[in-house]
Amino acid sequence: MIDSAVKKIVVLTSGGDSPGMNAALRAVVRTASHYKIECYGVREGYNGLINDDFTRMGPRSVKNIITEGGTILKSARSLEFKTAAGRKKAFENCQKHGIDGMVCIGGDGTFKGAKVFCEEYGIQVIGVPGTIDNDIFGTDNTIGYDTALNTAMEAIDKIRDTATSHNRIFFVEVMGRDAGFIALNSGLATGAIGILIPEKKDSIEELFATFERAEKAGKASSIVVVAEGEKLGSIYDIAKATKAGFPDYDIRVAVLGHIQRGGSPSCADRVLASRLGYGAVIGLMKGKTNMMVGMKSNKMVYTPIEEAVKKHNELDQDLLKISEILAI
Repeated sequence: MIDSAVKKIVVLTSGGDSPGMNAALRAVVRTASHYKIECYGVREGYNGLINDDFTRMGPRSVKNIITEGGTILKSARSLEFKTAAGRKKAFENCQKHGIDGMVCIGGDGTFKGAKVFCEEYGIQVIGVPGTIDNDIFGTDNTIGYDTALNTAMEAIDKIRDTATSHNRIFFVEVMGRDAGFIALNSGLATGAIGILIPEKKDSIEELFATFERAEKAGKASSIVVVAEGEKLGSIYDIAKATKAGFPDYDIRVAVLGHIQRGGSPSCADRVLASRLGYGAVIGLMKGKTNMMVGMKSNKMVYTPIEEAVKKHNELDQDLLKISEILAI
């Protein structure tokens, strides 16, 4: 193996938690240990850098965490780190511990902070994409997306049972403030009659036309999956408008919420997290910096953080067409 460009690294989890973050942390710590690199865990994201909350970690520090959701290092959104004074304090603490490399596990906000910190102080930084939204450019999937998607699918399957039993229309809200990946794929997987996502210009008229087609096809109950960032309005507003247009419908609303962010990570997320955690350390050893590690077509790739946060993964338009064709 090449001589490592780093000798001491920190690893932190920041922003919204996602299933598989612990698996990524485990991979970082054990890969660093294998290559004789000192590794410190930082609690509560960038707040831990500022507050000097560093903990030396080794292989036994991360035992049995691969099955756990959330993050044992805790997570936070640090307002102080957005200030020059906060970042200066964080750098001074890194200097005190002799840190020359950093692995940041999180999403857009985490990467933006890492980019600024790297550019200001020159510490090598590699980002690991951990977010259920799957909206980060430079990787086919983000850590936590597969688990969240399966959680949503299982919940919608259960809701369908009661919808069918009572001939009801259910509007089900899933997470996705700016991205419709969970809504589109869970809706397709559960046979939803309609899928409303922020990337598509939806209208009440189109939704009503879908219900009319369903009636003609003999459907007595239906599921509509709505991403939380849907531009048409809140799920309650959409349900209210539907009730006004179809007074005879028995309509219910279900908001899945944060159950999608928790739970033991799926096999896919555990494997992805392990590969990316390993890849982050290897990237630092090779002198890469201000980059994000990802998987594209099952190959490990490194994307500049600036590109990863500026661009976004795009939805597969074929899936939208397929969902429409198969819904009725």
